[in-house]
Amino acid sequence: MTRTRHPRGAATPLVYLVLVLAAAMPLAGCGGPATTHHKPGTTHEEASGSSGTLLPARDESGHRLREVPAATAPTVRVEARPDTEGGWNVHLTVERFRFTPDSTGGAALPGRGHARLLADGRETARLYGAWGYVPPGVRTLTVRLHADDHTVWAVDGAPVQATVRLDGAPATSAPPTPRPSGTATATATAAPPTPRPSETGRTVTLTITGKTVEPPPSRIELKKGERLTLRVTGDRADTVHVHGYDREVPLSPGVPATLTLTADRTGLFEVETHESGLLLTQLVVR
Repeated sequence: MTRTRHPRGAATPLVYLVLVLAAAMPLAGCGGPATTHHKPGTTHEEASGSSGTLLPARDESGHRLREVPAATAPTVRVEARPDTEGGWNVHLTVERFRFTPDSTGGAALPGRGHARLLADGRETARLYGAWGYVPPGVRTLTVRLHADDHTVWAVDGAPVQATVRLDGAPATSAPPTPRPSGTATATATAAPPTPRPSETGRTVTLTITGKTVEPPPSRIELKKGERLTLRVTGDRADTVHVHGYDREVPLSPGVPATLTLTADRTGLFEVETHESGLLLTQLVVR
């Protein structure tokens, strides 16, 4: 009987097969979670989201419209209250919609995204929550709902949006009636009486782990004159800063930092970290 001998150190066909399979396994992705962010070289509108129908029409800023049925489309209403130091505090009421700042730039998923503010027809800011601020001098404000891929949610070929007039003469009106196109119009409402200072303070505890904040960023509603204590613990050195009040406190890894202030200014104020630029929460003082 003749036996085939392989040179010492040479791989058999079976060994070659094992090596090929082992090299191919990482390329298969092992069933890992799919990303919602668009691939390099593609536009936001070419993201993997397939919700609705992408229309050729664009808004004033060049964002394409994404048509969805009226029965499942998101809706928005806007209320504007004059700020005691000028400008307007804006509050949004949305239905069938959720603000998703963590997935901005990803696929267009149903009922998710952010809002954009258009002051006198010009886009000025984005909102990733229900509250915003408009400076003095704006006469007409439009709030428009966008998907995570920056396209505009639309019904019957028109953007899903709400418009409010800021004419400096506060007036109360009935709730807005949605238009067939999916838009809604509201008028400004009068500011409520300034509440008396609260005698008791509040304490809010926040924890930062990497780029995650617990509890997730939201708004803290305060009465004018109320005392607030922020207790923040982070996993790296940084600085917590309260915009508008110019108050800050340094952070050391694992060591709780405390910042106490009196909410003596009305408006919307962001609390964030300096180095990482991480939004921790928003203060709404009325």
